Amino acid sequence: MQRYFGLRVRLAYRHFPLTEIHEHAEAAAETAEYAGFYGRFWEAHDMLFENQDRLGLPLFLAIVRYFGLSEQGLRDALAHGTFADKVRRDFLTGVRSGVNGTPTFFINNLRYDGPASYEALVDATAAQLEYVMTPA
Repeated sequence: MQRYFGLRVRLAYRHFPLTEIHEHAEAAAETAEYAGFYGRFWEAHDMLFENQDRLGLPLFLAIVRYFGLSEQGLRDALAHGTFADKVRRDFLTGVRSGVNGTPTFFINNLRYDGPASYEALVDATAAQLEYVMTPA
């Protein structure tokens, strides 16, 4: 999306760990935040998403090891809940905004309930940008 729209859009990502479906979803979100602290959020996020069937400490440690980050640092962050408050705040903000599953998209603070395909999101975003830029 950002490649297509450039500076006309801003992506804001919020965690919404569905722990009823993935018991390790919250720890996965914290792992992404740990990697993000070192500038590797999106790479870790993508690896976690691609390996949802393997969520757990062995995967989390493998991911941070892959990026040359401290495994003990991640263990400590998980044990002390270093990023737990941020993940929890993201989740609660989502609940208050009407999020009840993932993925959920908002365009200009309006919930988008159409198809989650790239093309559909581009079309909906373009329509919203056109609406915003059209003089009243």
